[in-house]
Amino acid sequence: MAARPADPADPAGPRGSTDPKDPADSAGPADRPAPGRAERRCLPLATAPGAVARSREFTRSALRAWGWLPGEDDRTRTAAEDVLLMTSELVTNACQHAAGPYALELTRHGPLLRVEVRDADDRPPTLSLHREAARPGGHGLLVVDRLSAAWGSEPVEGGGKTVWLEIVRPPAEP
Repeated sequence: MAARPADPADPAGPRGSTDPKDPADSAGPADRPAPGRAERRCLPLATAPGAVARSREFTRSALRAWGWLPGEDDRTRTAAEDVLLMTSELVTNACQHAAGPYALELTRHGPLLRVEVRDADDRPPTLSLHREAARPGGHGLLVVDRLSAAWGSEPVEGGGKTVWLEIVRPPAEP
């Protein structure tokens, strides 16, 4: 699956800067890591039961630590809820289509948050644009495609892949 690049000019796309090196983002000073420094958290999942629930709680904890939750306004809270939903979708896809995820990695650089789920399946995910609305399942990547600033899949050396998404924290409301 080719990545859908972030386009900051797209009105339906990300809010704020998509350049992780841009210090002029909208996050507050306490929310910014040192210039040029990303913050990363990793959750091993290879042998863990309840991967989706564990991933959501791990992500929720990171979002709290990084100031996305409880959030200073409705837009930040909504973006955080979107991150939790999309993380659940990526981990669920790895459970259903790739014999489970190996790891969940969250990386924050200023307002940009990247979520990565690694699994052992070499096949890239496919976005199905022609799903029956009444049919359950199969809509996860559509959700990710609509809510993320960008998403894609990359092969992992030695086998497997990383499916990733990016979302930009919205600027604080005036």
